[in-house]
Amino acid sequence: MSSGKVKAGALWSKNKDELTKQLGELKTELGQLRIQKIVSSGTKLNKIHDLRKSIARVLTIINAKQRAQLRLFYKNKKYLPLDLRAKQTRAIRRRLSKEDASRTLEKTKKRATHFPLRKFAVKAA
Repeated sequence: MSSGKVKAGALWSKNKDELTKQLGELKTELGQLRIQKIVSSGTKLNKIHDLRKSIARVLTIINAKQRAQLRLFYKNKKYLPLDLRAKQTRAIRRRLSKEDASRTLEKTKKRATHFPLRKFAVKAA
C-alpha cells in the first residue's frame, strides 16, 4: 500500500479514476491499521493520523476538481447554482446592480431637460 503522507501537489495531475482508486487504497489501509491497533494495542496512532489526513487531501482535491468542472459547465449559462455563486453579504446580494442603479426614469429625464438648473448672472459691484 502507500507509505507516508500524500502530497497535494502530486494529486493535482491525477485524473478522477486514479484519485478514487488511491482513496480506496487509503481507506482499506486505514481499516487494517484500526484492526491492528485493537489487536496489538501498539502505537499506530501516528500512522492512523497521517492516513486520515491523506484521505482528507484526496477528497479535497476530488471536490475541487469537480467544482472546477461545474464552473466551466455553468460559465455562459443564465443561472449559476447557489454554491457556485460569489459569496457576499446578504445586503450586497440584494443591492441593485450598477446598471439598474444608474438608470433614470422617463419622468426624471423630462424634468431634467425641461427644467434645468437655473443660471444666475452675478453683477460685479
